[in-house]
Amino acid sequence: MDNYILLVACFVIGMLLRRSGRLPDNAHAALNGFVIHVSLPALTLLYVHNLRIDVSLLLPVSMAWIMFGVGFMFFRAVGRALTLAPGTIGALTLTGSLANTSFIGLPMIETFYGPQGLGLGILIDQAGTYLVLSTLGILVATLYGRGGGFSLRSFARKMLTFAPFIAFLAALLLIPVTYPKWFDTLLHRLGSTLVPVALVSVGYQIQWSAIRGKLQTLGLGLAFKLALGPAIIGLIFAWLLGARGEVVQITIFEAAMAPQIGAAIVAVEHDLDPPLVTLMVGFGIPLSFLTLPVWWHLLDLLR
Repeated sequence: MDNYILLVACFVIGMLLRRSGRLPDNAHAALNGFVIHVSLPALTLLYVHNLRIDVSLLLPVSMAWIMFGVGFMFFRAVGRALTLAPGTIGALTLTGSLANTSFIGLPMIETFYGPQGLGLGILIDQAGTYLVLSTLGILVATLYGRGGGFSLRSFARKMLTFAPFIAFLAALLLIPVTYPKWFDTLLHRLGSTLVPVALVSVGYQIQWSAIRGKLQTLGLGLAFKLALGPAIIGLIFAWLLGARGEVVQITIFEAAMAPQIGAAIVAVEHDLDPPLVTLMVGFGIPLSFLTLPVWWHLLDLLR
């Protein structure tokens, strides 16, 4: 319940700040920059450093990669059929294919599966979702961003200078090193800013009037993110590969989370239909509170 209160409070604070007029119209850009360059790298340095990779965990980690690939093909095909703008296709791909496996996913895992499932959730988040965002996500943002063309040099530069990706590589190299207590505390404090700052930014960007022209694409994106995408992952893992047990349950459960805020921030920074991006997150998070219990009951069949 405390997590719900924090999510709602930060979201509402962002909307109230927007309405108050006390901050510049582009204040969200500074908030997004803080999340990308400070909060996310801190969390990556903290959690990836403590990961213990095992071959048996490759299946859960692969979830984010598979779902992003399926989402890319789905939104590309549907976008062409509906003649959607490239920026809109890119926005749907990023927000509809990447799940919020961290600050929504981890509390939800603890609520429905207990604290023993948090380690798996962190692995899925760091080696899966955020690594996908740092590589394929940047690639899609480059493809569909302003300019519309692909440049290998531009993509490589963006990926190699993407702060969370740099932090991921650094964390892997530092696994044999024990962090000093002060550094560990610093990373915890900085990483804890992700939830409030990111949600305040989302709330600040929400303009409810934008839904009038975005209802079809918003419904399409959320239908894939909250229902179709996780169902495809379930079919692949449970039916095609025959996997069972709590590890598979938690993996599919993570796939069913709301759109990832990190992906939304990257999409906005590349000017990929910002109104649609904020609506995807703004509606997706509260809607996921209703769909996740349904998934939990369905996944109980995979014991």
